[in-house]
Amino acid sequence: MLKLEDTKTTTSTADREIVATRLFHVPRELVFRMWTNREHISNWWGPRGFTTTTYETDVRPGGVWRFTMHGPDGRNYENKIIYREIVSPERISYFHESPPPFDTTVTFTEQTGGTSVTARMLFESADLRETVAKAHGAVEGLQQMLSRLDEEMSKMAAGSGI
Repeated sequence: MLKLEDTKTTTSTADREIVATRLFHVPRELVFRMWTNREHISNWWGPRGFTTTTYETDVRPGGVWRFTMHGPDGRNYENKIIYREIVSPERISYFHESPPPFDTTVTFTEQTGGTSVTARMLFESADLRETVAKAHGAVEGLQQMLSRLDEEMSKMAAGSGI
């Protein structure tokens, strides 16, 4: 006889997610530091053409990161992130409180020759995910942001011999 506890229900969130993975040819600790250090993150955060001004950063569970993304069109985008989990140098999880709201988990996995980073944005509905993807170009924007991170780490490595 099948018991209730023997059954499992899994729910896919794929239709509510934007996910990107990239391999960086640097140590995991450096990639993690780039995501958590105020001076570094402002150099690469956001799609191409954007700059970021940080007003407050407290990288700990319950801590807040308040910042403005300045678009190439001159518009400013106010953002507030609340950190849920920080497991150095493995994982960062946060809630993007500013509209549009979404949860993000970033994992940093050691690989031969570097660090694999997976950024997973989870929206409350498939419709919201589609709106953000289309209206804000979030899929391409996430890829551009990871490219900018790679470029920033390459500059650092060239300058310091990392």
